[in-house]
Amino acid sequence: MTRRDFLRVAAKGALCLSFLPLLPRRSSAQDLGWTSPIRSPYYIPLEGEAVQCTLCPRGCVLEHGERGHCEVRENRHGELWTLAYANPCALHIDPIEKKPFFHVLPGADCLSYATAGCNFDCLFCQNWQISQTSPDKTRNLRVSPEKMVSLAKGYRCPAIAATYTEPTVFFEYNLEVARIAKGQGVLFTFHSNGFINPEPIQALLPYLGAACVDLKAFSSSFYRRMSNGELEPVLETLKAIHGRGVHLEVVNLVIPKENDDPGMIRDMCSWIKEELAPWVPLHFSRFFPMYKLRSLPPTPVRTLERAREIALEVGLQYVYLGNVPGHPAENTHCPRCGELLIQRRGFFVLENRLRGGSCPRCGKRIEGVWGMPS
Repeated sequence: MTRRDFLRVAAKGALCLSFLPLLPRRSSAQDLGWTSPIRSPYYIPLEGEAVQCTLCPRGCVLEHGERGHCEVRENRHGELWTLAYANPCALHIDPIEKKPFFHVLPGADCLSYATAGCNFDCLFCQNWQISQTSPDKTRNLRVSPEKMVSLAKGYRCPAIAATYTEPTVFFEYNLEVARIAKGQGVLFTFHSNGFINPEPIQALLPYLGAACVDLKAFSSSFYRRMSNGELEPVLETLKAIHGRGVHLEVVNLVIPKENDDPGMIRDMCSWIKEELAPWVPLHFSRFFPMYKLRSLPPTPVRTLERAREIALEVGLQYVYLGNVPGHPAENTHCPRCGELLIQRRGFFVLENRLRGGSCPRCGKRIEGVWGMPS
């Protein structure tokens, strides 16, 4: 990295750190277990005071006083209430590349937030301290949807991301943030596991500017064994997002001996090409020992490189490697002429040579969100 590039990266890092004063370690504004429950529309009343949650494919059936698998939704006398509304436990400014989005507003700052909870139990979760708990056990801020958008604008973040934990479990909050953000010219995005029912995702899509979805493996048994989830609903979510014309990027965390089989990777890439499109960006991300998979080694870089080779052989046009800072596969090239378009190092953009979203050499239009919609 040249001195000039280093200074550019350092300056970007300073912008991220500048937000930390809003998150003091001890503050009356950041209260342990603070919640502001609201009634959720996503449930079906059952006999007596029982209800069935309809937000995600688990369809949890709850008696009075019980909570769903996510530990966020609670039956209160025959009504389903969410504890995850306007109470984020994480709030930061990140480079948008960290989501990861490589075809959305390159180099932009992104106001990123999460509440506690998740509808998966991934053995490899990197944010398990907040995903595998409930909102009444975390230290939470009081941030209304209006305030979230105001913060983004005040800190000159053109995008907001629901991320870190699973956005589905704080869906009502996200829906209102997204609605307000769109009305005020801020791009709303999320990074999701895709395990959500059709009705809520369809409600969000008109306000969703871009989506990044984890496709954890192209294997139902992997989903059940490693995440306590199901593959098929995730595939349906991917098709719903892409079918609505929302920009979509897919992430596959490659775990040694678990989902790194070349045949499985080829099948996954073929599905993306045939059911979505060859231009949907795919990120192969390097696994590091985490949570309940600390006994496994980090993914060999050569394994990631082979996965990328397979994806390119299948015909995918934009295939990236993540968690390997400095690797050439972090960069974006024109799929027609091979011109270097965006040079990156880690989460930072070193050079963006796109001209109006097109290749400056051959003029090919590059799929993505390169500017704010009018």
